[in-house]
Amino acid sequence: MLRKFHSCFGLMATLLVVILAITGAVLSVNPFLERIQTQAMGASSVSIAELAGKLAVSHPGAQQIQRTASGSIIVYFSDNNQTGADLINPVTGATIAAYSASPITMWFKNLHRSFLLDIPGRIAVGIAAFMMLLLTFTGAFMLAKQLGGWGHILRPIQGSLKQRLHSQVGRLAVLGLILSASTGLYMSAATFELIPEYQSAEPAFPEQVKGGVPSSIDSLAALKDIPLTELRELVYPYPGDQYDFYSITTNQGRGFVDQATGELLSYQAYGNKQKVYEFIYMLHSGEGLWWLGLLLGLSALAVPLMSWTGIQIWWRRKRSSITIDNNSTAKNADTVILVGSESNSTWGFAKAFHDALNTAGYLVHTTSMNSFTSNLTNSCANTQRLFILTATYGDGDAPASASQFLTQLEAMTEIPTFPVAVLGFGDQQFPEFCQYAKDVEAALTAKSWSQLLPLETINRQSSQEFSRWGNAVGKALDIELSLVHTPTQPRCTTLALVERVDYGAEVNAPTAVLRFKPANGRDLEHFEAGDLVGILAPGSKTPRFYSLASASKDGVLEICVRHHPDGLCSSFLCGLAVGDSIEAFIQLNPSFRPASGKAPIVLIGAGTGIGPLVGFIRHNTAHHPIHLYWGGRCPQSDFLYEDELNTYLKDKRLTELNAVFSRIDERAYVQDKIAVDSEELRGLIEQGAQVLICGGRNMADSVMAALDDVIEPLGMDVQTLKAQGRYREDVYS
Repeated sequence: MLRKFHSCFGLMATLLVVILAITGAVLSVNPFLERIQTQAMGASSVSIAELAGKLAVSHPGAQQIQRTASGSIIVYFSDNNQTGADLINPVTGATIAAYSASPITMWFKNLHRSFLLDIPGRIAVGIAAFMMLLLTFTGAFMLAKQLGGWGHILRPIQGSLKQRLHSQVGRLAVLGLILSASTGLYMSAATFELIPEYQSAEPAFPEQVKGGVPSSIDSLAALKDIPLTELRELVYPYPGDQYDFYSITTNQGRGFVDQATGELLSYQAYGNKQKVYEFIYMLHSGEGLWWLGLLLGLSALAVPLMSWTGIQIWWRRKRSSITIDNNSTAKNADTVILVGSESNSTWGFAKAFHDALNTAGYLVHTTSMNSFTSNLTNSCANTQRLFILTATYGDGDAPASASQFLTQLEAMTEIPTFPVAVLGFGDQQFPEFCQYAKDVEAALTAKSWSQLLPLETINRQSSQEFSRWGNAVGKALDIELSLVHTPTQPRCTTLALVERVDYGAEVNAPTAVLRFKPANGRDLEHFEAGDLVGILAPGSKTPRFYSLASASKDGVLEICVRHHPDGLCSSFLCGLAVGDSIEAFIQLNPSFRPASGKAPIVLIGAGTGIGPLVGFIRHNTAHHPIHLYWGGRCPQSDFLYEDELNTYLKDKRLTELNAVFSRIDERAYVQDKIAVDSEELRGLIEQGAQVLICGGRNMADSVMAALDDVIEPLGMDVQTLKAQGRYREDVYS
């Protein structure tokens, strides 16, 4: 619900908010430029009287002196019946340049304050400021939820490039945007008198002025007592009128000064409301706090970027939305399917399941998990079974369409008699794999809900695992049920094999390093080592994913593949000859990548899991400390990338190589080497090391157990490292 609210308001407010942000960013530079100019004049400790005395010589027709919040001094004068204004050096009183308000700056101010539409525009600006504030708060709450709560708000962000860019930029800009939007909203409210009037009372107008010959301005006591840094405005008396007086405005209040005696005739200090307004104005504009103005300007520049990425994310989600055909009403249905999805991908599987049950003769009602209320269950008079298909969002949380399910389930007092089966969707590289599905299963069990099938999970939207689950459902229903769903894949590119290196035949583990280039001679699309390539074997509609050992800037797409006799895709790939081609597409995997910084990196893998790890080492041109732990079978047969790794040891891209082999005397595995090197690894973890694991699930589980023992003396475990974003996996079954 919050995401829909955020998206809806974002789409409606995009144009207004972007204009507000860009113009605000442009105007934020002015206080900084003024500050530079003021500093170049030198610090001024003179009094108002002293500067005015110098201006009496250089500008005998002076009528008004102004000091801006950034310290610039402007004198307005009359000369031969012509008015003018000069920018003044506050120390010498000399003219720096003629002063005039920049028409470009004024245009930007008017655009920022009223969209060039006067009163209606000012109303629109107030609405835009409110929307910006609303979007900032909802975006912050969504990000906190995604990362597992406010305590984890600084955790690494997962997702596609656009999702990470949107969230990361928003996280950096959130405080600046809240400050800009809230102060702007306050000033809009003050403009339309929606809050109590902020202006203080005027000083009492002098009724009796002694008059007399005006004294030299630099001798007036009241002006001598006020430093120039306190001045805002000094208005001269009308020439020749001995009963007129100086009007002075300072940072503290307003008053009148006798031109003959120099006496302060009356004075009115600012009230608290005006002080509050002026403080808020300073926070909003940066005038008087130039460094804050620049920070707010940088925050404002995030708005156009977030608007663009936000629209891209929304459009992608919109295109992936699914329409369920032949959807029976809850009252008539004999089968109910509830769907929990964050980005609509789970709905594709639900639709395939719905259609297959329809074909088998069932009346199916498919809806979101949030629709599971007492009203729905009461209307399910004919329902005989319930299926729940749900993804997990963020750190084990409910996805958008299931956010209210557990609350609604807990509120139920009567449990329906029909059985339920739960299917979870997730990615095993994330620490909370299918955690929400597990929570749903546990909540149903706690409610003593009967079970049609035990909980099953689907990793990385595997069509094979979904099909196997369909077979299990078919057996439970005593029907033939074939579930076929292949998520929409990106457009494939034809790649030609240009090089292969073979290993492992002697130990019955044939493995090949394969390097491809585009068959059409064009450049590769962008990818990094650790991203994935989806490859379609001939006769298969289901892609197999392989971790990339290269980056696109290397000019080749490189993977490391072990031949499995029953593996359709691995048999196809390992049977390729140089010149043969494949159909493939890139799937970004930004969560499996070394973090930036100087902290050590520990890479751990076995078998073909060395592929992306070699890619990370290959691109370590900054020579960050990298320690590699890798396990193979026999050093003479399947020491993958041996020559290349030795080269990286020599040129310092690799700090330490720890290779172990299971087919020689010690029959060692990589987890055993970790236990042997426990003291060294503990020291690296204390230095902030990041750990990346790539290989089979069994190996990864064994490594996790070994590392738990290694870092236990530090009062930590692997889950702690995961929560800190310092333990990342790319594993396969």
